[in-house]
Amino acid sequence: MRGSEGSLLIKGISGGSDPHFGSDIGIDEIITGNLNKCTAVPPGYFGQPKKGHLIFDACFESGNLGRVDYITEFEYDLFIRPDTCNPRFRVWFNFTVENVKESQRVIFNIVNFSKTKSLYRDGMAPMVKSTSRPKWQRLPPKNVYYYRCPDHRKNYVMSFAFCFDREDDIYQFAYCYPYTYTRLQHYLDNLQQRGMDYYCRELLGLSVQQRQLDLLTITNPVNLRPGTEQKVVFITARVHPGETPSSFVCQGIIDFLVSPHPIAKVLRDHLVFKIAPMLNPDGVYLGNYRCSLMGFDLNRHWADPSPWAHPTLHGVKQLIVQMYNNPKVTLEFYIDIHAHSTMMNGFMYGNIFEDEERFQRQAIFPKLLCQNAEDFSFSSTSFNRDAVKAGTGRRFLGGLLDDTSYCYTLEVSFYSYIVGGTTSTVPYTEETYMKLGRNVARTFLDYYRLNSITERPLAPISSTWKEKASSNRCSYHRAQGNNQPSTKTEKRTQATLKEPTQSS
Repeated sequence: MRGSEGSLLIKGISGGSDPHFGSDIGIDEIITGNLNKCTAVPPGYFGQPKKGHLIFDACFESGNLGRVDYITEFEYDLFIRPDTCNPRFRVWFNFTVENVKESQRVIFNIVNFSKTKSLYRDGMAPMVKSTSRPKWQRLPPKNVYYYRCPDHRKNYVMSFAFCFDREDDIYQFAYCYPYTYTRLQHYLDNLQQRGMDYYCRELLGLSVQQRQLDLLTITNPVNLRPGTEQKVVFITARVHPGETPSSFVCQGIIDFLVSPHPIAKVLRDHLVFKIAPMLNPDGVYLGNYRCSLMGFDLNRHWADPSPWAHPTLHGVKQLIVQMYNNPKVTLEFYIDIHAHSTMMNGFMYGNIFEDEERFQRQAIFPKLLCQNAEDFSFSSTSFNRDAVKAGTGRRFLGGLLDDTSYCYTLEVSFYSYIVGGTTSTVPYTEETYMKLGRNVARTFLDYYRLNSITERPLAPISSTWKEKASSNRCSYHRAQGNNQPSTKTEKRTQATLKEPTQSS
């Protein structure tokens, strides 16, 4: 069914190679559009589609499927649409199938992955749901195969067997649990409607396609009054749009911080949380895996983001630089949340410093998180300064900020975690991803040794301070000025919170 309705095929072009994403695309045609209600019929067939002639569609938010080849009535080759303006990245897929027959059995072969290593080797399986069963679930691992295929120029292929059991259902398959831009907007709208005085949502900027770059500020409003010293934790997610688990982890952090839990109240009293939950809204909406609309891997452009090509990154960087130059603000943590396609568990990447004491202090937070979260692995956590990572948020900000700041990449597996001391593999769910986020938030209580405060009653906030603070809630987001800071103003020398020490 080569060249069928809804797919745009260009002959004679091949993609570039990349050390992390395998070899050239290795097919004669490059796909640049999603399938739109495309019917897969036998070669030479004419007339109206019959029941059982599968109809494929990916023209919806975060959808991705570029081409289908009919092999037999039982087998179909599926091609991922590469990221927009960048043929190197082909991992995320998300598509629907309809017009099925009851008990129709098929094998789908996804034949053009750009990565060679994959968790499909370790038991990972695609997600599926249908109109009558709207909750996502993983396919049985026994039905999934990942192998190098001689029929596709020795590219790696993921094949899975499936039986359609309800004729009237529309079935949807995806690489991992989808988390769309629209879902985030609805979630943030619902939080905003709750009228919490310690939660502020603002528009930090717009993407190339004019989607919102949201910035959340979560703190006791007293902390935002003019002249107040602030300890800031800055969290970002979804710079890589296909890494959907990062959004569930980020939502878990937000859910906990806005909750009435005593620990959340203490954290809001002592810290200012700034959260940008979706750095690449265009890529998310378009169904890309790694890139923005214009084909940029935004997490390689922190050093000099363009206000027109990388506007969301530019806006976040400006905000961070302004906070860094404010003598009343200490940016204590920067955590960028990602998902990993070849490793298990949650883990972190940190930076390497010449100062051994600073290097050792940097290990404290992940060690504490390991104690709080059974799915977080400190043994998988590593500290590096690889040249290929030089443009990432962790590496750039780690070099920009002073020695009171710690910058991490928080990774979580697309598939599963292994419970410590066992070989038992536990697949992640939406809920367990969010639980990791809650545990990340709780770990700040241990880091700052605020445990005893949760047992004391909290001081009430006067209405006068509420009114004053509300007018100064989000005072950084319209900052203008140089991307690179001038000479750093002397920071306060004595922290208002206790200095963290290594946990025994």
